[in-house]
Amino acid sequence: MTSVVVVGSGFTGFECARQLARKMARHAKKTGASVDITIISPVDYMLYTPLLPDVAGGLVDARFVAIPLANALTGVQAIRGRVDEVDFDGRTVTFTDPEERVRSLAWDRLVLTPGSVTRLFDITGLAEHARGLKSPAEALYLRDHVLQQLELADVDDDAGRAEARRTVVVVGASYSGTELAVQLRALADSAARQMDFDPAEVKFVLLDLAEQVMPEVGEKLGAAAQRVLKSRGIDVRLGVTLAEVHPEHVVLSDDSLIRTHTVAWVTGVTGAPLIEKLGLPTERGRLKVTTELQVPGHPDVFGAGDAAAVPDVTQPGEITPPTAQHATRQGKALARNVAASLGYGKAKPYKHRNMGLVVDLGPRYAVANPLNVQLSGFPAKVVTRVYHIYAIPRFVNRWAVSLAYLTDVFFDRSVVSFGLSTQEDARFATSEGIPMPKPD
Repeated sequence: MTSVVVVGSGFTGFECARQLARKMARHAKKTGASVDITIISPVDYMLYTPLLPDVAGGLVDARFVAIPLANALTGVQAIRGRVDEVDFDGRTVTFTDPEERVRSLAWDRLVLTPGSVTRLFDITGLAEHARGLKSPAEALYLRDHVLQQLELADVDDDAGRAEARRTVVVVGASYSGTELAVQLRALADSAARQMDFDPAEVKFVLLDLAEQVMPEVGEKLGAAAQRVLKSRGIDVRLGVTLAEVHPEHVVLSDDSLIRTHTVAWVTGVTGAPLIEKLGLPTERGRLKVTTELQVPGHPDVFGAGDAAAVPDVTQPGEITPPTAQHATRQGKALARNVAASLGYGKAKPYKHRNMGLVVDLGPRYAVANPLNVQLSGFPAKVVTRVYHIYAIPRFVNRWAVSLAYLTDVFFDRSVVSFGLSTQEDARFATSEGIPMPKPD
C-alpha cells in the first residue's frame, strides 16, 4: 500500500491530511486503490493560533482553540511524536514518542509541515524572563501570571515593586502582539473592577522597531489601531525594542528602563528546528520548495507552511508570509499536488489572492481589510468575529467560541488564576509544542 506521511499538525499539515484523505476516499470507491495517510505531531490537535490572544485575555477557553485530530481527520492515522530525522534515501522518518522512545516510519510521499518557532535574538535574559504566544501553555501562563501579579500588587508594601507588578511590556506591534496587548488590557480592566482598584494603575507598554503599528493592514488602519491603543491606555513606543531583560525590569534600546515583572515577546517566527537538520537548501531559515510545493531534487517530498519558503507568484522574488491564511490554502494545494504525484489529478502551482487581514482590538473595536475594503470600529469587529468563527474547522469549536463572544457582551471576564501552566511549561516553543533547546 502507498503511504503518505505528514509531519506536523498545524494549519498546513492538518488541512493537507484532511483534504488528501477525502480525495483518496473518493478515488478508492472508483478504483479500489487505497493510500495510507499518517500525520505525526507532538500534540494530538491542530491549534487555531489566531485566537491565542483571546485565550491569554481570558475571553476564550484554551480547549476551544484546539481541534482534536482524532475527531477531525477521518481516515488518517495520528501518531504523537517529535520527528528528529529524515532518511531521504531509505525513505523513513525517525521520531521520538511522548515516552522518549525512538521509532521510525516508512513513506512513499513525505509532506514537511513542522511549523515554526518564535524568532529570538541575542538579548540578555530574553529566553529566561520573557514568554511568547505560540502555544496554549504560553497563553495560559500569560493570563495567570498577569492576574497573579495584580493580586500580589494589591498587597505589596513596596510601592515601586507594586507598580512594576502592574506594568506589562509587550514586544511586537504586529497584529498578534497588538491583539495580545488589548486582550490583556481588557483582562486587567475586569480585574480592576472586581478587585476594586483603579484600572489606570495597570500600565501597558507596546514596543516595536517598526515605524507604525501593524504595517500589514496599511497606514490608514494602522493609524486607527494606534488611536485605539492610546484610548485604552496602552503606551506605544515605536523605533525601540529590548536591550536587556531582568526579573524585575527591562532596559530598552534607547537606554531607558522600565520596571516590570511581565514581558511578552511576540515579534515573528522562523522555521522549526527540524528544517536545519535535513541538509536541504533553505531561504531565510525556511525550506526551499517549488511553486508546486515540491522540494527540488526530491520529487516525492513536499513542504509548505511556516517552515517552507513558498514562492509568491504574485510578487516575483518574494516568498509568502507565515500567516494562517497562507498556511490553510497551502495545505489544500499540498493535498492536490500530493494526490497528483500518486496519479490522481493534476498538480498546480500555489497561487493566492490576498483576502486581507482582521485584527481584534478588544471590546467593541477591530480593524480589517477584507478584499481590500478598509473597515474599523464595530463593523470591523463583526467581520473579525464572523471570520474566526467561520475559519475554525470544527462545528463544536465554532459553537463554543460563539458562546464565549456572546458571554463577553453581557458579563465581565472571570478573574481566576488556575496555575495550570508554569513558567517552565511556557518557555519558548513551537506552535506544535516542541520545546526549544535548553541552554547548555
